[in-house]
Amino acid sequence: MITVQTPQDMKALVGKQTGVSDWFTVDQETIDKFAEATGDHQWIHVDVERAKREMPGGKTISHGYLNLSLIPRLAQTLLKIEKRSRGINYGLNKVRFTAPVPAGSRVRLKQTIKAVDDIAGGGVRITSEMVLEVEGSDRPAVVAETMGLAYP
Repeated sequence: MITVQTPQDMKALVGKQTGVSDWFTVDQETIDKFAEATGDHQWIHVDVERAKREMPGGKTISHGYLNLSLIPRLAQTLLKIEKRSRGINYGLNKVRFTAPVPAGSRVRLKQTIKAVDDIAGGGVRITSEMVLEVEGSDRPAVVAETMGLAYP
């Protein structure tokens, strides 16, 4: 984990990778809970028996938005700002779901800081490239450019 003291110190990380997270297993229970929370019960996500017959690889796949939602969980293990009063999700510039995540797969996150811009109140807007990799896959599951605000 990289640790900086203040949001302004993030400027020294522009162009650098903050690290690689530990692996996280996306199991069927997690997929089912996400389906319940969002109402997205498409069979490719939740019907294990049908997936055995009809899906490549014979497994359900996780929702693209579930994969995207794992980014904050994994990112918090890569970077810490010690003297930060609050952090706010500012949004996304671009998101691509480039490969499926079959149930039972392990994923991990790589973060690269692309820009750190001053904002009102002494804070910064941090733009990061986030790449969610799938173990054993040549293609990442998600490539996203995220933005967050950090205040002293």
